[in-house]
Amino acid sequence: MQHKQERTPPQAPLKRVVIVGGGTAGWMCAAALARLAPVGTQITLVESDEIGTVGVGEATIPMIRLFNETLGIDEDEFVKATQGSFKLGIEFVNWRQLGHRYIHAFGVMGRGLGLISFHHYWLKHALKHGFTDTAAFFPSGAAAYANKFVRGGPAESPLSGLNYAFHFDAGLYARFLRGYAEQRGVVRHEGKIARVEQAANGDIAAVHLESGTRIDGELFIDCSGFRGLLIEQTLKTGYEDWTHWLPCDRAVAVPCASAAPLTPYTRSTARTAGWQWRIPLQHRTGNGHVYCSQFMSEDEATAILLNNLDGEQLAEPRPLKFVTGKRNKFWNRNVVALGLASGFMEPLESTSIHLIQSGISRLLAFWPAAGLNEKEVDEFNRQSAWEFERIRDFLILHYHAVERTDSPFWQRCRSMEIPPGLRSRMELFRQHGRFFREGDELFTEAGWVQVLLGQGIEPAGYHPLADQLSDQQLEEFISSTRTDIARAVAPLPRHEEFLARFCPAPKVELKSMMPSVAA
Repeated sequence: MQHKQERTPPQAPLKRVVIVGGGTAGWMCAAALARLAPVGTQITLVESDEIGTVGVGEATIPMIRLFNETLGIDEDEFVKATQGSFKLGIEFVNWRQLGHRYIHAFGVMGRGLGLISFHHYWLKHALKHGFTDTAAFFPSGAAAYANKFVRGGPAESPLSGLNYAFHFDAGLYARFLRGYAEQRGVVRHEGKIARVEQAANGDIAAVHLESGTRIDGELFIDCSGFRGLLIEQTLKTGYEDWTHWLPCDRAVAVPCASAAPLTPYTRSTARTAGWQWRIPLQHRTGNGHVYCSQFMSEDEATAILLNNLDGEQLAEPRPLKFVTGKRNKFWNRNVVALGLASGFMEPLESTSIHLIQSGISRLLAFWPAAGLNEKEVDEFNRQSAWEFERIRDFLILHYHAVERTDSPFWQRCRSMEIPPGLRSRMELFRQHGRFFREGDELFTEAGWVQVLLGQGIEPAGYHPLADQLSDQQLEEFISSTRTDIARAVAPLPRHEEFLARFCPAPKVELKSMMPSVAA
């Protein structure tokens, strides 16, 4: 006699979603859910104009294009509306040692040949002729240093390997997405939250505004920033502190007037106890100094920042405090944390907006019914933690793999213990230039190779398959690759010319601008 397998009765669909907090995280989430959540989902966002936001934005990585494309956003309109510019990579100055610079360019290195990556041929050549900058072998890198820009090229062109992201004003991006979301039915409530109401089982039942309005929901998205109103202040989720690996815990930010040329890349300049960012937009340049308070005072950090602006200061410097790390759970009970409420990774590789984006994507992949499934919540948290940890290790690499000994801060970074997984990757690359991307981790082989080489980890060997080319063939292959990329880049329009032609932003008054933090 066969036993019929009992089927789980279908659960009621989730209907009411409440987003607590606006800013970049809140409005990215609202816009995405308005476009992609199941039909009939009611989306409410609560924010207060009186509560300032840390503008986690301005510098992004190429994945942001997928987010905008999924929402059906016209790229030129988006760039205009956010005072945006294009970004081909990040230049690192004074990191390996004082006076040294390299670029982490987006896209691919060189061109394929056989079963191994181009960088192994480059390594064979470098071990004979000397290590040099890799920028000339990346279409994005060559274009960045020439201050040129174009949106890729045909498959047969070296420009097909060019990839790009954006710089933009995070406040304007949030405003742009708010209009998008409200047009698609998202309801916004203005006001401060006076009380969080919990159900008997500990879930969040509703939030109460100071006005007396009660807003209930089935799923709550915490986009309340560092304070984590729901995920931490209410649910006491806990936080994993990573400052022993990433010791910077303060930042000061300020905008300045634009300076020519309008470079299509972010710049990160290492200082004595941290680093300074420079992000060129159409209407201004965003600047900030991320530093470690154990080794530098706020006054000293501010002075260093203001003394290294390349344009007129446009606002008073804005100080920020943070603790690098992540929540013990990103999804706890019926609360999902996004943005700064979920954790903080300093903006060294422009990952903050990406982590918002990937959190939204993961939420949609695990979109729940009205009754939450704990196994699915556990998997959501496992995947989220894994992504944070892989990005964390990439950031640690920048601090640890340095030759600088000119300050106590850098001496500490050089000598600190690092996660075993990162140490294994460094040792593997140091031997024969091997790097293996794990799963769908964010940064590609090309990204890791550029930073490993740029930070001074020069392999002792290369993949033996590179020996299939004779010395003469290798020389021709390396030389022709560099030449072809240079020829493809040469006729491209300058970055500012491209912006002026396709996506010029409106002129704005700059006298009382508030700075925001780079992502």
